[in-house]
Amino acid sequence: MKEKNMTALVSSFVRYYHHKNSNIKVYDDKNCDKVLTCEEYLNIKENMAYGIKYFNPSFKGTEEAILWIVNNQIGPSVLGRSAFNKKMLKNAIKLGCRQYLVYASGYDTSTLDYNIKCFEIDKKSMIEDKISRLKKNNVNIDKIEFIKADFIKNKWSCKLLKSSYNKKEISFNSLLGISYYLSKSEFENMISKISDITCEGSSLLFDFQTNEESTKTKINEQLAVGANERMKAKYSYQEIEKMLSFNGFKIYENLNDSDITNEFFYNYNTLNPNNKIIAPKGVCYLLAVKK
Repeated sequence: MKEKNMTALVSSFVRYYHHKNSNIKVYDDKNCDKVLTCEEYLNIKENMAYGIKYFNPSFKGTEEAILWIVNNQIGPSVLGRSAFNKKMLKNAIKLGCRQYLVYASGYDTSTLDYNIKCFEIDKKSMIEDKISRLKKNNVNIDKIEFIKADFIKNKWSCKLLKSSYNKKEISFNSLLGISYYLSKSEFENMISKISDITCEGSSLLFDFQTNEESTKTKINEQLAVGANERMKAKYSYQEIEKMLSFNGFKIYENLNDSDITNEFFYNYNTLNPNNKIIAPKGVCYLLAVKK
């Protein structure tokens, strides 16, 4: 139990809940049940029902409470950035990308969906737990290479280069949910290392928080502290642009919260006007390409 990452489990729960219950999918994770047990699913669901008073003190109802928490508090980031990642990765594959790298992969199952070389990079305990879950469900993971490394303590790039990864092949590097939990210097160092081992035309995708905040983002910060994952950094667009340019990347997409809501939640919100999903204020999704 101590090895479990609660943030990763809750993210997996959100994808699972959305997959099972939504009449239109913002992001449809068809393999979410391969990493989340039925017991974990029910426990998280029960805890959310009890925890509705923390998010919305005036709320009443059980199933309605879970839907409210998923759509209003946790789902917007988890579902929105996954949908953005899927769209950008599909475009990259059409343009010749043949390597997909997921940093801090957690219980994300997107590598199961693509027939290109896939690499998942995360801490040893997380990787081992995930592999165990997938094998118990008879999931074929032969095409995925798992790199056990800590982005701060270990030389993850050296471990990656010792795998079948080819730095001369175009790659797609997904860093979802990472920028918040690294200091600015740590995150820039990570971007620098990725630049060193990627070729021209490779993509870099991540989300980040600006200094704009809402009640929703403040609550998420408090939840992160409760899970021992304190958020460390917020950025201006100018800071991000400067950091990327210095490391050889050019920004091609930068979506703010309004853009995210309009592009990824419009269809869902049209069919579910009483349970809309709105992206949290100040969160941005970005795609950059190595020059």
